[in-house]
Amino acid sequence: MKAIVKLIHYSSLLYLLALVFMTNSIGYTQDLPIDKIMLPQGFKISIYAENVPDARSMTLSPGGIVFVGSRVAGKVYAIINNNKDNKADEVITITSGLNEPNGVAFKDGSLYVAEATRIIRFDNIENRIYNPPPPIVINDSFPQAKSHSWKYIAFGPEGLLYISVGAPCNACISKVENYATIMRMNPDGSGLEIYARGVRNSLGFDWNPEGEDLWFTDNGRDLMGDNQPPDELNRAPRKGLNFGFPYCHGINIPDPEFGKLRDCSEFTPPEIELGPHVAALGMKFYTGSLFPAEYKNQIFIAEHGSWNRSVSIGYRITLVRLENNKAVGYQPFAEGWLQDNGAAWGRPVDLQVMPDGALLVSDDKNGTVYRISYEK
Repeated sequence: MKAIVKLIHYSSLLYLLALVFMTNSIGYTQDLPIDKIMLPQGFKISIYAENVPDARSMTLSPGGIVFVGSRVAGKVYAIINNNKDNKADEVITITSGLNEPNGVAFKDGSLYVAEATRIIRFDNIENRIYNPPPPIVINDSFPQAKSHSWKYIAFGPEGLLYISVGAPCNACISKVENYATIMRMNPDGSGLEIYARGVRNSLGFDWNPEGEDLWFTDNGRDLMGDNQPPDELNRAPRKGLNFGFPYCHGINIPDPEFGKLRDCSEFTPPEIELGPHVAALGMKFYTGSLFPAEYKNQIFIAEHGSWNRSVSIGYRITLVRLENNKAVGYQPFAEGWLQDNGAAWGRPVDLQVMPDGALLVSDDKNGTVYRISYEK
């Protein structure tokens, strides 16, 4: 038993050291080699906004302002494009000094921000960009964790706010039932409940516009070797499903520490297995009209890139193709942030479909937001 405890503590230490490695120096105004990004024919990538330090999750207001959260920077930004020329005119820091304000969402004139232990709200923010109001705390009941405390948030089609609450470890069984879940609540912070369990660390979810099912990415555990376990793309069409963490990974991979306690057949399997350790974060259904018709209502995923692997993978945008609400394919869409020597000059985090149909991509390594467009 003591040996197992020491192994768990050692694994956690390695994981925390990896987090320090991942939050390496952030570049801002620099010449980025975006010509190295490979895209399908007809697509092009450009820089939409620079000087967005540690750019993480994004949300769009009705007025066209892109709000961007961060993690280590502790800031929330507003990206403004007044002249609609496909490049931002201003990047404004609307608040700072927050505790991992990764998640952002917008509803009824208010910006919602997810910190490590609470959700706050900035009312009438579009009209007060240059003089933001003090935030209103709508729920501060989330547990504090040393690992995976940064959150993703988004409003579902029924108007509830969904919140990811990551596991407090690489792999463990927690006595706090809110860990390793996706939760939801009313916009005023009331009615907080668990929607899905067994979700190790989801930092991206969206709803299928054709069926309103919740789909989400989930990061697999570390320290199981280069090729296990896979990251996952999951579907939760209803409340109450359990996706297996920490007992089972991927479709049918028992955990080496906890797999003997539960069988994989007890849990909801992923819709598709993604690459091992690719760190699949933001995901979006493509609902625009700029891209060719074959991309309509398909899923784009931002893969932040591996750290727990001898040969790096990820650092790209991938495409999951659907047929009849089932995942049938998984392929690269935009890649080139990872160089041939294994070094990466950029790390995609989140995606945002714009009103003109372009796809924005945030990059926390460079403090940059890219714009992917299409021309026939």
